[in-house]
Amino acid sequence: MSMNSQIRQSWTTSKAGAISRLKLVEDTLVLSKVKDVCVAVKSVGLNFADIFALTGLYSATPTGAFTPGLEFAGEVVHVGEEGSRFKVGSRVMGVTRFGGYTSHIITHDDYLQALPDGWSFEQGAAYLVQTLTAYYALKELGNIQSGQQILIHSAAGGVGLQAMRMARAMDAYPIGTVRSNQKAHFLKEQGFESILVREANFQQQLASHQLRFDLVLDGIGGAVQKASFNALHPMGRLIVFGAAEFTPGRNRPKYLRAALQYLIRPRYDVMDMISDNRSVMAFNLIWLWEHLPLMKSLIFDMGMLDIPPPHVGHVFPFKQAHQAIDCLRCGHTLGKVVLVRD
Repeated sequence: MSMNSQIRQSWTTSKAGAISRLKLVEDTLVLSKVKDVCVAVKSVGLNFADIFALTGLYSATPTGAFTPGLEFAGEVVHVGEEGSRFKVGSRVMGVTRFGGYTSHIITHDDYLQALPDGWSFEQGAAYLVQTLTAYYALKELGNIQSGQQILIHSAAGGVGLQAMRMARAMDAYPIGTVRSNQKAHFLKEQGFESILVREANFQQQLASHQLRFDLVLDGIGGAVQKASFNALHPMGRLIVFGAAEFTPGRNRPKYLRAALQYLIRPRYDVMDMISDNRSVMAFNLIWLWEHLPLMKSLIFDMGMLDIPPPHVGHVFPFKQAHQAIDCLRCGHTLGKVVLVRD
């Protein structure tokens, strides 16, 4: 397909600091004649990293103006002269280091995967980032083993639900935590029986059930994280992939609250960890994009697991990005939040 340029719509912020700065703008996308692939985006996956980047709380936030978004699905509309394993018309899903909230994206095909047969664009946009997060945490860092007892926080969310499914597929015993009976009911409908609705004193709740774990996946932080660490067996691992306790307000960070939470955040002494034989690991998945062989290997391996397509719980039109972001920010979601384009 011969194309020289394309009118593109993108959600762009002038700089990080306030979600209200995010505006829908148009520009002309100049298509590469030599390399790379242009994808007409049909659906965009939302992640908490988008919210933290927009409010300036994400360590990898670009300087100056940027378009948020780490994952998308769509149709290839242009292939450069150097060719690609994809062709015009291919249905694909992909990851990007920002730039996903857009109608068209130019990328290298290393960052694209074929959309599985029977999957919708919404499912494709819901798969890569959160499934990679769960798999990297469980397998690469957590060294999950058959028969282990795994605690997974926010188990009804995008990462949590994929982690629950993966842990079960790898013959471990996942125990999910949520903060409402509605989410617990949702997980039971998904076939999971071991669910805790978190109580105010989570440490006491775990103790009352005499629960201990080999591996914990945490994206919350604070007292919940510390209680989870204290409940690890010897040789247990706490894997941290986020800090939902720092979720900003509707537009900006809650600076005073965040400062207090930062001061009282859990701290781990390596000498104590040696004595107790427990470990803590933390990661930011976006750096994986710079390690292509590892990223591609992980995507291939996780694709071998027998789990269903991701659950898309909330769908918003592309022009309602602010409403979609607020839906995710409020923490009442079940599964993935996505934007869709006509």
